[in-house]
Amino acid sequence: MATIGLIGSGHIGSALARLAVAAGYQVVVSNSRGPETLVDLVAELGDHARPGTAAEAAEDGDIVVVTVPFKAYREVPVAPLAGKVVMDTNNYYPQRDGQLDELDDESTTVSELLQAHLPTSKVVKVFNNIQAARLGSLGRPAGAADRAALPIAGDDESAKATVTEFLDRIGYDAVDAGALAEGWRFQRDTPAYLSLYVGQGGVLQDPRSATPETVRARLAEAVRYRDMAS
Repeated sequence: MATIGLIGSGHIGSALARLAVAAGYQVVVSNSRGPETLVDLVAELGDHARPGTAAEAAEDGDIVVVTVPFKAYREVPVAPLAGKVVMDTNNYYPQRDGQLDELDDESTTVSELLQAHLPTSKVVKVFNNIQAARLGSLGRPAGAADRAALPIAGDDESAKATVTEFLDRIGYDAVDAGALAEGWRFQRDTPAYLSLYVGQGGVLQDPRSATPETVRARLAEAVRYRDMAS
């Protein structure tokens, strides 16, 4: 089974590490504070996990997850990620990341900026529109009536196929939103962001609200939503 490298081990990173180990993957987890701060998480994950630096997670991962605050994306190591599939979970929050004109005027997207930083990697946007707690609890076996779906976007079809397989193994369907530039359709403040998986009062009212059909409808709705906001 492949190794998943995690650059970042916050809420989403930790949830993905747990899901990956449960699905039979090896994982290398890292954060900005050093491997010694990951002892408890690795002990929880068991023999299929080990701590490392960001460079080690990038080097040893067959597939790598970048799940750091967006403002830190330039610190992601470049050389060890050459040719690899990189799953980008990031969102842009100006109050945390600072204002970026190219994102504010929508001339580019978060994941396109990461792709520019990693020119020889194959970036796929995924996991940015679901809360960590929901990510850890909504996974279902293939074919289950209440299996949730997550949108993905990327420019490389083989990379998207790899991510689709990973999603399937951890309990989710994938909905292809198109090229990496289309990742805006499920970014912060769009119809496909969070609400599909949270529901009224923070509880998923109807699991079918996150089926592939509904995800596709929300991605399409984003066009009208953007037009109304402009």
